[in-house]
Amino acid sequence: MNIETKYHGLIEIHKEEILHFINGIPGFKEEKEFVLLPLPENDWFYVLQSTKTAELGFVVTDPFLFFEDYDFTLNPSTVDQLEDPSEKNIKVLSILTVREPLHKTTTNLQAPIVINLANSKAKQIILNDTSYETKHLVFEQPQHQGQGE
Repeated sequence: MNIETKYHGLIEIHKEEILHFINGIPGFKEEKEFVLLPLPENDWFYVLQSTKTAELGFVVTDPFLFFEDYDFTLNPSTVDQLEDPSEKNIKVLSILTVREPLHKTTTNLQAPIVINLANSKAKQIILNDTSYETKHLVFEQPQHQGQGE
């Protein structure tokens, strides 16, 4: 099937590549099917693209690449909705807010996307009892060279 995308133009996707968000994504409840597209020449960032709405694509990343200590527990209802995935079949992504300059880019660690790779079911969860926030800097701030800069 062909879909129009925000960053890749018109592309062909296969049915088995579609991620199914049973309840949609918070703020986009009607958007239930997405596909994960790589960004060209980049192994760290992807686009979570709606299959229905071309303008709806989120830049995402694996948060563990930038935050090694990132940790949370899935609640039982999420485990049920994802159909009890094994730990090896879980993929976690976080949505980025890309800013210029790039070192001001942030990621939302309070609302990760959890995917069961075994059945392509996905859910964005909200972590309530946590110190994680919606805007964590992804890249370290550049170090100033010398004084007066």
